[in-house]
Amino acid sequence: MAYIIALTNQKGGVGKTTTSCALISGLTSKNKKVLGIDLDPQGNLGFSMGIEIEDCLTIYDAFKGRASIADVIQHTDLGDVIPSNILLSGSELEFNRTGREFLLKNLISEIENRYDYIVIDTPPALNILTVNAYVSSQALIIPMIPEILSLLGVSQLKETVDTVKKFYNSNLTVLGILLTRYNARLNLSKEVHEMAENIANQLGTHVFETKIRTGVSVAEAPAHGESILSYAPKSKPSIDYSNFIDELISKIPQR
Repeated sequence: MAYIIALTNQKGGVGKTTTSCALISGLTSKNKKVLGIDLDPQGNLGFSMGIEIEDCLTIYDAFKGRASIADVIQHTDLGDVIPSNILLSGSELEFNRTGREFLLKNLISEIENRYDYIVIDTPPALNILTVNAYVSSQALIIPMIPEILSLLGVSQLKETVDTVKKFYNSNLTVLGILLTRYNARLNLSKEVHEMAENIANQLGTHVFETKIRTGVSVAEAPAHGESILSYAPKSKPSIDYSNFIDELISKIPQR
């Protein structure tokens, strides 16, 4: 049975996709069977893993019943992935039937025994796609950058997490807040870190010890269809992500 993790933050540009891709490739390199699921209509996770997202079956096709979830899985050197594209953007209006919160969970149940980990990349919004990810997952990771507006986005997640835990998935936990694009020399980074600790306490979690430093390779890797770990393994963010994966593995059940 797979351990299912969703990367979430309603603010964009905080490193959800970069972190998702790093987790998928890093865990795969440790001989784990890993599946990534892209729930963002921008389709960045599939693109970052080298998939032609406009010319393949996607999670949208599985949601519509036009293909099985097994049929939409794409195999890459970084790990398996279910891509998405812009067709998913109408989901809030299109998937309006009773039980729509369980669309993804029902699909995952068909294939989760094949994997050790499933990593879900969510859109930068608290919509039905994000709720589907929460309902399907055992755990959430919240990437955020050391800026005040990013911090506000994290604080607004609590209500959604509490609602999902109350009505749909009582086992959902928040593994932690991951600080990305971090520069320890900046006073603002230190101040936001302290405030993030306070929000983490409200969520019943903590800020991960590992912080992800910035680097140009983070922006370059997706264009090459690679994760930061495979594209620039000696870069600062790659070293940080490797350390983060080790920290994460130490906190979750062994697969």
